[in-house]
Amino acid sequence: MQFLFALRSKGVTDARVLNAMEKIDRGPFIRGYFSGRAYEDMPLPIACGQTISQPSVVGLMTQALKLSARDKVLEVGTGSGYQAAILSQLTRRVYTVDRHKRLVLEATEIFRMMDLTNITALTADGSFGLPDQAPFDRIIVTAAAEDPPGPLLAQLKIGGIMVVPVGQSDAVQSLIRVTRNEEGFDYDELRPVRFVPLVEGLGRDTA
Repeated sequence: MQFLFALRSKGVTDARVLNAMEKIDRGPFIRGYFSGRAYEDMPLPIACGQTISQPSVVGLMTQALKLSARDKVLEVGTGSGYQAAILSQLTRRVYTVDRHKRLVLEATEIFRMMDLTNITALTADGSFGLPDQAPFDRIIVTAAAEDPPGPLLAQLKIGGIMVVPVGQSDAVQSLIRVTRNEEGFDYDELRPVRFVPLVEGLGRDTA
């Protein structure tokens, strides 16, 4: 399949991740004018001034998390819901938060349609994480912060992994993998990326 071939050619080689991305149709997550381009490896605009990441970046970020079937995962930045849907195939429980209520409602509807019952989507300021459900085995941030946010680092279990784009919003950012250990945190720089900025506070919504 062309879609999977494109993913492999960009470095997505984990068999479990490829299988999850084959199962989850990207089509329903893209509405309107750009729906015809759902199967191209490119980011596309969605509502509330946000974007859906290109599939190869979704695959690489998911792969970098080194997920196990028992993990509890926090995603900061629900967006279209596509990344959370992929995560749902690979792990026990996914909590996903977004500052835009409209995006959360639309993603929740798709999750229901796809019968993805292990995802909880909430409207919240993701820069503060989700203290009520912490600690998490894995955290994925789909918006760029200047530094890995302290509240999110604090909500990571010992041995846990966070994948987050770091850098100024108007420049190319670096995708960072943070691993928490007994002594503190280890940082690995994975690749250059470009994401919308992580913004504090809730969005002004039409929903």
